[in-house]
Amino acid sequence: MFQVPVIDVNNDQAIFDGEGFDAVVVVTPNLNDVAQQEISLLAEHAKHIDHRVGKQATLLFAPGLAGGRLIISPVTGNDDYADVRIYAKAAKEGITIAKDAGANKPLLVVAASTDHRFSFAADVAALACGQVLWQPLETREAQALSPAFSAIGVMSSHPKSDLLNALEAGRVLARDLCGTEPERMSAIHFANYCVTSFKDSDLEVAVVDDKATLLKDYPLLSAVGRSSFDVARHHPRVVKLTYTGEGEINRTLLFAGKGVVYDTGGADIKIAGGMAGMSRDKGGAAAVAGLMKTLSLLKPKGVKVIAELGLVRNSIGSEAFVTDEIITSHAGVRVRIGNTDAEGRLVLADLLSHLRIQATQSIAPSLFSVATLTGHVVRAYGGYSALVENAVAKQQGVAAKLQQIGQQWAEPFEVSYLRPEDFDKVADKNGAADVISSNNAPSSVTARGHQYPAAFLLKASGLDLHHLQSDLPLSYTHIDIAGSATEGDPLYGKPTAQPLVALLHFAKS
Repeated sequence: MFQVPVIDVNNDQAIFDGEGFDAVVVVTPNLNDVAQQEISLLAEHAKHIDHRVGKQATLLFAPGLAGGRLIISPVTGNDDYADVRIYAKAAKEGITIAKDAGANKPLLVVAASTDHRFSFAADVAALACGQVLWQPLETREAQALSPAFSAIGVMSSHPKSDLLNALEAGRVLARDLCGTEPERMSAIHFANYCVTSFKDSDLEVAVVDDKATLLKDYPLLSAVGRSSFDVARHHPRVVKLTYTGEGEINRTLLFAGKGVVYDTGGADIKIAGGMAGMSRDKGGAAAVAGLMKTLSLLKPKGVKVIAELGLVRNSIGSEAFVTDEIITSHAGVRVRIGNTDAEGRLVLADLLSHLRIQATQSIAPSLFSVATLTGHVVRAYGGYSALVENAVAKQQGVAAKLQQIGQQWAEPFEVSYLRPEDFDKVADKNGAADVISSNNAPSSVTARGHQYPAAFLLKASGLDLHHLQSDLPLSYTHIDIAGSATEGDPLYGKPTAQPLVALLHFAKS
């Protein structure tokens, strides 16, 4: 596991005698807020020599402090609309300087804040360091890389290491799965990577790899992968994961993760460079796998979490499925294919149908789909994840609670609503099928392009039958992470593992 461990530090003396630390990274909006007076005095003195101190991340020569290195990384941009990500940004800048300066074991000091927006600033800052330090799996394997630091100390009066290390272990797994190129992380390799990562955990792990079973139980997913069946190394997989907490179970969360390991668009082929970056179309399945890793380490009580990851390559070939086909989903719903490049919702529909059946036999169930689904969500919300919930979830306040958690943990969400027009859009136009998967234009230029796919998912999975007035209402929330799954370069930027952190805290709440 390519992870820098976090160590709890609650003794100010560590700043001076080292305890093996060789740099002190201070993240603060105001030098006067730093509890350690020696740091404040040194920084205030340095401001008279270097006017950058307190304005941008700066390395100071600091005899007497651990390693003789003091890095002041100011928190900037704190206005009415700021959130805790300003601490994450400052931490990234500071830890990068520590790495470039040759530190091996830095100590992170985050000034406490009384602002409720920044209640978890130290945790968020530490997680931001992990985001900076991760390196792509391909690079690690090619160059035999080791982590940049032996450890990071986090100064705090309350232990944080168990939570932070478990979260980062899940995020490393999620980044590896999402960010790795399509041959190294094909559907088969993705499944194997999960099995290896969950070895010796308490998770129940099963992989569906038999073609006949996939065709029978996952007909829409198999349609997407129909052409890939011709190539042995590209065969689809479904990974099933279950975490069962100790004690009496009082709630059940069920996740469907989209794992399109490469999306050519299929017969409706992507053109003009549109395929670049499509090995990242597995970010939803990656985030869910990472969540399960974190759960297996933290072992929260009283909750059961069930996940299905649909892993498939949307290939081109003589066997490829095509627009206008009518394919019956696992739920028995006849689906007309509107565009083969709207493949992710087909994968999710079958997964959700299986989870729906399990939900009917579960305690207090809530269903979710997590997917890099639409370009429209990026057009609408930029780098933010979108939540689209059914009426049952809305009544239970699922999206509102997730949004609140995400705001505190630097994984903010935007909430969208399902409208009657969304269900009208997926109605088959001549009645030959029960539902149509999509229109034939890119989602980014389609009105309500990220909302109406949730209507399709409800219909094609059979979840629409579990509405508020039904005998067994089921809560369902769709999470579109197309804008948040990576940061930086839109095609090859670093995977973020979002919304793993928010989902973990939702599961624990």
